[in-house]
Amino acid sequence: MPAKLADLALTNCISTRRKAIRVDSLYAMRLPRRQCLRLSAGAAAALAMVVRGAWALDYPVRIARIIVGFPAGTSSDIIARLIAQWLSQEFGQQFVVENRPGAGTNIAADAVVHATPDGYTLLWITQTNAINATLYDNLNFNFIRDIEPVAEILRVPAVMMVNPSVPAKTVPEFIAYAKASPGKINMSSPGNGSINHVAGEMFKMMAGVDLVHIPYRSSQFPDLLAGQVQVTFNPLPSSLDFIRSGKLRALAVTSAVRSNALPDIPTVGEFLPGYEATAWFGLGAPKNTRAEIIEKLNQTINAGLADPHLEARLVDLGGTPAPGPPADFRSFIASETEKWAKVVKFSGARPE
Repeated sequence: MPAKLADLALTNCISTRRKAIRVDSLYAMRLPRRQCLRLSAGAAAALAMVVRGAWALDYPVRIARIIVGFPAGTSSDIIARLIAQWLSQEFGQQFVVENRPGAGTNIAADAVVHATPDGYTLLWITQTNAINATLYDNLNFNFIRDIEPVAEILRVPAVMMVNPSVPAKTVPEFIAYAKASPGKINMSSPGNGSINHVAGEMFKMMAGVDLVHIPYRSSQFPDLLAGQVQVTFNPLPSSLDFIRSGKLRALAVTSAVRSNALPDIPTVGEFLPGYEATAWFGLGAPKNTRAEIIEKLNQTINAGLADPHLEARLVDLGGTPAPGPPADFRSFIASETEKWAKVVKFSGARPE
């Protein structure tokens, strides 16, 4: 399009020059061909900028997909659908959640990395993406390089839960119980590298206990509820119903401060100073997605996090909204990648 605009501008300029020659030879001398070329190039660039700006401002004009690397009903799925609903409402275009679980969320990430960078294929980002950078040796992408952070959305503690058959009712009691039964207590998770897994590995490292990690490809909860596994460190949104119904017992939350959703439950850090393992959620886009689209999505999400209705729903899930610019989210992802690299190396965990 810029080439056609340049040709048109040059034609107009030459036409003007010819008229000037007929009217006033002095005016013709003031408008040489070189100047015409400069003017035509400038006109083409200006018009191209207008076209690009209009294109970005028109976003979105069709359905956009948010690719989630977890199954339906998980914390990621629950929160992603709330955000998709907000974006659909604000933009007047549908944002749909597409669940693509598998390979520790790498299937979803790979799909977005190789998608057209037009803002219509977005990635639901979690701490798992930061963990995978160390857990997997041969990924087909570099997450930090190939995904553009759009917006951090929510930080959510996990909760340390035990089957009611476990005699421990506090973290110190559980540590004593585990030390008295080394290698006999099973710790469940949705898979190697999940927040459940690394939160438990950090607990093992700091408490000096031996728990047997049992990764599940499907839901961990049937065996946890049946007592075949005894403990898990699970994100709060998908844990609250089990806790409130009394089916599982909460011993502590994994955040630095207590959760408003469970104000009477202490933090693990109250017993193991320095312990913190927080799940977090955000949105990303393929590398080279236009800055105007990134900014438009970021501002709309931040507005949602400040909306009293949406904020209340997120807080009720046990989370803390985390508004901010894309640059802050990028820095946070880098720091989390470094933090969890140490835990993964300590645990010796490998992909399933």
